[in-house]
Amino acid sequence: MFLHHSPFWLRAFFPGFTWRIPTNEKKLFITFDDGPIPDITEFVLETLKDFNAKATFFCIGDNVRKHPDIFHKVLKSGHSVGNHTFNHMNGWKTEDEIYLDNIKKCDGQLNLQTVLFRPPYGRIKKTQSKKVLENRQIMMWDVLSGDFSTELSPEKCLKKSIQYSRNGSIVLFHDSLKASKNMQYTLPRYLAHFSQKGYTFESLPMQ
Repeated sequence: MFLHHSPFWLRAFFPGFTWRIPTNEKKLFITFDDGPIPDITEFVLETLKDFNAKATFFCIGDNVRKHPDIFHKVLKSGHSVGNHTFNHMNGWKTEDEIYLDNIKKCDGQLNLQTVLFRPPYGRIKKTQSKKVLENRQIMMWDVLSGDFSTELSPEKCLKKSIQYSRNGSIVLFHDSLKASKNMQYTLPRYLAHFSQKGYTFESLPMQ
């Protein structure tokens, strides 16, 4: 069970986190978690290119280590990247020192300057977030596509993603094996829908 749209009370509970980019312009900020993964991330890159769209990839450090060539394709395509820890760690279940060290380990693998961080599962303790926010932005989401859910049909994934998107929404997809079926159906149709409505798709600034 999950919420496709981040409600006001949840955003208010974490005021230091970024859930949406306030704007009156027709802009959407598409993001992808958990890559890079062979074939899947490359599908995303080709699809984004078809719509002249830029996006933000929150990368797992160990996947960057395994697939550096695909990671470089993301950068070469002009997209921004963020830190998603080295081992996809659940902050609620991890001691602060271990969690913060894992973020730094991911930094070393990314080997570039980015202030963007997204906690895996959206789960991070307040003690952890306090340290992270000293020199980073914690980027959450306004719209959760739900592409990872095996109980959600591709058609419903698309419908809900469209339904809750608005100007400035940060929209979360996954370039992962688990999400691939729903994501590969939803992403091109989602981009086509909003392109026809005059929207542009921008990456989040890394600095």
